[in-house]
Amino acid sequence: MAVTVETLDKLERKITLSLPMRSIQSEVENRLKRLARTVKMDGFRPGKVPLSVVSQRYGYSVQYEVINDKVGEAFANAANEANLRVAGQPRITEKEGAPEGEVAFDAVFEVFPEVQIADLSAAQLEKFTAEVDEAAIDRTIDILRKQRRSFAERALDAAAQDGDRVTVDFEGKIDGEPFEGGKAEDFQFIVGEGQMLKEFEDAVRGMKVGESKTFPLAFPEDYHGKDVAGKTADFLVTLKKIEAGHLPEVDEAFVRSLGIADGSIEGLRADIRKNLEREVKARLQARNKQAVMDLLVTQAELDLPKASVDAEIARLREDMLADLKQRGMKDVEKFQAQLPDDIFREQAERRVRLGLIAAELVRANELEPKPEQVKAHVEELASSYEHPEEVVRWYYSNPDRMTNVEALVLENNVTDFVLGKAQVTEKTLSFDDLMGQQG
Repeated sequence: MAVTVETLDKLERKITLSLPMRSIQSEVENRLKRLARTVKMDGFRPGKVPLSVVSQRYGYSVQYEVINDKVGEAFANAANEANLRVAGQPRITEKEGAPEGEVAFDAVFEVFPEVQIADLSAAQLEKFTAEVDEAAIDRTIDILRKQRRSFAERALDAAAQDGDRVTVDFEGKIDGEPFEGGKAEDFQFIVGEGQMLKEFEDAVRGMKVGESKTFPLAFPEDYHGKDVAGKTADFLVTLKKIEAGHLPEVDEAFVRSLGIADGSIEGLRADIRKNLEREVKARLQARNKQAVMDLLVTQAELDLPKASVDAEIARLREDMLADLKQRGMKDVEKFQAQLPDDIFREQAERRVRLGLIAAELVRANELEPKPEQVKAHVEELASSYEHPEEVVRWYYSNPDRMTNVEALVLENNVTDFVLGKAQVTEKTLSFDDLMGQQG
């Protein structure tokens, strides 16, 4: 059949669909007959309900279903014949003035835009690199030693110093009033490791067992406890116990306790290097992928389908509400009304724009993930576990998990393609800079 497509706006189109009433009525009768064989109604044996009674009870709903199905099928066929890439669901309304014996509908919908990507070979792009050095391995061993340190009580006249584990009672007040979370007994923390705010650690450092001290503490403006953020409290702290930390020696017993079978320091350092290199690779991929995506946003001009943006806004809202619910927020559904679309719009538009650009790159350059790429990625993800073959089976046993892996591989393919096309300048990061640590 000939399909007439009317352009309403940049991406908005309209198709008029006509259906013969005869085919609709025929399908309605067929469905009602099938329904009559199984429907249960008071006063009738199963399968013996008269068709007229079934039609009276269910005729309207069955007709509604048939029209929906027929219109949906007609729209899909029309869009396919017109080679339209439909974005979102069409808005379908019945049209008046249809020829006798027919029913007509207008389908208004959006199409995906044509995506024209600029010449990537002219684009400038910074690619990050980093290496695992011996100092990074040394620091990792220090962390492992701290995780396995033991503590022994100090003499009563000893003063608390960095690295000591102290046991304290404390109570804080703001304007003379106690506040939630401002009081504790037999509370332990390690001095100098940032477990407490700096003013608290400074007050305890140098104290001896049995001493008490009062001091002011200013909570930062961005403190996680919103009731006290930006306020100053007066604290009374009493030191009850000081324990000195003792780090284990890096010997065969220590190495074996970390799962290195031969107990050698060389084996430990090699294992740490392998794990750190895996983490460095993942972080570099993430940094470089972000740089590529930032570049791609600037490389194409295109109109965004409103339906796609609205769907992405809804997805972002659902993600936020799920996160708030997981964090223990009550009455999340009531909070939903306070989340206008505009707070998600910029992020949603960026995601849709990137998705369309990436999809065009994938289509034009055959960047779809290949089975061997997916398999290699799963095996790499599983390699850090004790029984990698079980993790591989775990991934392959769930289609949703495999879909997520395929999406990651596709993103990596796009990233590698763009890095191979653009004018790339390498920037070497130190291990600490990449890992977000302080020097």
